[in-house]
Amino acid sequence: MSVTDEVLLANQQYAATFNLGGLAMPPARKFAVLACMDARLTVEQLLGLKTGDAHIIRNAGGIATEDALRSLIISHHLLGTQEFIVINHTDCGMLTFEDDELLRKLEEQTGMAAIAPVHFHAFKDLERNVRQQVARIRNHPYVRSVPVRGFVYDVKSGRLVELAEGPRVVQKTA
Repeated sequence: MSVTDEVLLANQQYAATFNLGGLAMPPARKFAVLACMDARLTVEQLLGLKTGDAHIIRNAGGIATEDALRSLIISHHLLGTQEFIVINHTDCGMLTFEDDELLRKLEEQTGMAAIAPVHFHAFKDLERNVRQQVARIRNHPYVRSVPVRGFVYDVKSGRLVELAEGPRVVQKTA
């Protein structure tokens, strides 16, 4: 049996006793999280959240990409979230490569150059990456008023460590 077949079977069991159909669309805690997709992060559990409490946006590295920003903007302006956090973690795979080397490897393996993604957003400094993502969100004109905090999750201890705030960049409008 494939893993997909196994999870479909698990879904049948879940649906048999499902009782969350009445949850409201906006997150109950008015909170959104941008986190890495790493399978060792069970975001809801490590933050004490329940289904319906928060928007959880995940990608490789917990990067404030255009798509992640799009989701945060919708979360805030259309669904009422009032706080954001960014979570990266120790032992992240994004620390293990560089964008150029991965692109070369993929082109060699496939024999083709792709037009997307242009960047994989690998990084060498975990804390610096968290601060950069927080700054990208803080400085976006559509969510500039939303408080954003950054954290590193320790995959060995299960603890979150908050990083001190970096300077806020104020962009002048024309």
